[in-house]
Amino acid sequence: MKTFIILKTDTNIGFMENFIVSARKYRPNTFDRVVGQAAITTTLKNAIKNNHLAQAFLFTGPRGVGKTTCARLLAKTINCSNPTSVVEACNECESCQSFDNNASYNIYELDAASNNGVDHIKSLIEQVRIPPQIGRYKVYIIDEVHMLSSSAFNAFLKTLEEPPAYAKFILATTEKHKILPTILSRCQIYDFKRITIDDIVKHLKYVADTEEVSVDNDALHIIAQKADGALRDSLSIFDQLVSFAGNTLTYHNVIENLNVLDHDYYFKIVDLILNGDISNSLMVLNDIIDNGFDGNHFITGLGSHLRNLLMCRDAKTIVLIETSDNIRQLYLTQAAHCDLNFLIRGLDIVNSCDISYKNSNNKRLHIELALLKMCKAQDIQNQASPSSTELPKSTPKTPVIQNPVPPTITVPVQKKEVPAPPPPVTTAPPIPAPTQTTIISEPECISFIPKTNLGIKQASTSNSQTTKDDESSDETEILAHSFSTLDFEKKWAEFAESVQNDNKLLYTALTNSPPQIDNNYTIQLDVINTVMESEVNEYRADILQYVRSGLKNHGINLEIEIKNNGNSANRPYNPSEKWSKMMETNSLVAEFRTRFDLEIDY
Repeated sequence: MKTFIILKTDTNIGFMENFIVSARKYRPNTFDRVVGQAAITTTLKNAIKNNHLAQAFLFTGPRGVGKTTCARLLAKTINCSNPTSVVEACNECESCQSFDNNASYNIYELDAASNNGVDHIKSLIEQVRIPPQIGRYKVYIIDEVHMLSSSAFNAFLKTLEEPPAYAKFILATTEKHKILPTILSRCQIYDFKRITIDDIVKHLKYVADTEEVSVDNDALHIIAQKADGALRDSLSIFDQLVSFAGNTLTYHNVIENLNVLDHDYYFKIVDLILNGDISNSLMVLNDIIDNGFDGNHFITGLGSHLRNLLMCRDAKTIVLIETSDNIRQLYLTQAAHCDLNFLIRGLDIVNSCDISYKNSNNKRLHIELALLKMCKAQDIQNQASPSSTELPKSTPKTPVIQNPVPPTITVPVQKKEVPAPPPPVTTAPPIPAPTQTTIISEPECISFIPKTNLGIKQASTSNSQTTKDDESSDETEILAHSFSTLDFEKKWAEFAESVQNDNKLLYTALTNSPPQIDNNYTIQLDVINTVMESEVNEYRADILQYVRSGLKNHGINLEIEIKNNGNSANRPYNPSEKWSKMMETNSLVAEFRTRFDLEIDY
């Protein structure tokens, strides 16, 4: 007696076997469905339409941007028997059906990473000699072609340059610089770009709607940013999140699964830094570290946050922020409370912290120190010296009189209000008759006021009222700050001393004749020859930058004039003068030159 055992299986047990990842399920089957590469797909369609197909193509670009997809679509379309009017494969003919079923004998895909030897290329060349049985072309798609050895490349050269009319080669690589120039010169090169965040978000939205998955727009932006321009990576992340959270994806589900630091932390900590709240800033950092986030991850995220705030300060640069509309509005709100100098100083501190983070033994202290510096950024600016070249301070401004000086009015020095007559000033000419007065508190100081219509800081013993504390007033002080003759001479001497050891000629040019400055802030420097003039002109930008920043006046200019001021004995000799001097000293020099046939280098 025979016994039969019948096994009954539940049809729901094997559902996992039929799952297809989104990157394959939603791979484009027409050129129009390719995401973010419109320029390349349009070029390929026009080449097919006009029958201008090259014998070899090279598709290069980052991972996951559609190189292999476009190669397959190109191979499928050129073999289609009935292409559409918009140059797309019909998906109905025998060639298209065999391609969709992975049974086409006209399209060969070769992985160069595992078939990178000369023997593999020789085998490929033997196959090229056989014409196609169905369709017009035999297409060879070689992926990761940069993995081929030099010998394999050389063996491939002749076939790649002069293949049979029915053979087409499509090479794909992520590292074009590793391919031999002789190969590149035989191919039409198509550079695929990274896919933008907006394009990735639109495609993910389409996939989510098709799969009936409810997802927040903010969550899609986080996925797109995590994908780093690769559409395939974004679809893989999407599948992972659906497995984690089901058919409802929220912003919090995404940041929890992807280990992304919530942007709320950055908004909160910047608010605390702006208020100088050191204690709570350190507590927020402690909370972030306790949640398992790496310190370097936090500091790079803070740098990106400050960069986005900086972009929000100008309407032209807002488009450079790649985020959702909701979060962009949060950036705009916080940026309105951030001073430009604070953002730039904060970015500099964060960048320095990021660079030295890996070499730090106490990494947590390293980040805490960066936060302390940022909290005290305003105090550091207040303690900066007047000659500092740092950015204008955003702290309370010094009293400024908001009565702009008319363009045609000069401001004189009223000697009757000076306790004692000032010493002779050789660097400034007499100041013309005025219509307004500037009171000088010290006899040795003469304040120069430029002929501009800017609001200028004026010294007055009778009226020192503080005006509105706005940014334009501070910038005006930096652009047209009054200064004394002694201040100018001090800054000029400081610069000359700084170059004394490295550039003797420049030092001599700067100190040989005292410079003069007029009431238009024009420095008149006299030099004794063209050599000195050329040397000063070469360093003109450095001289002006030092003097302008030190005196806080960007209206200072420099004019150079060649004059012999009687110190010609101290000037350097040119080659001709050196030769004449040597002849006067020793007549045997001429005989020495004649005997050895020497020439003077003029």
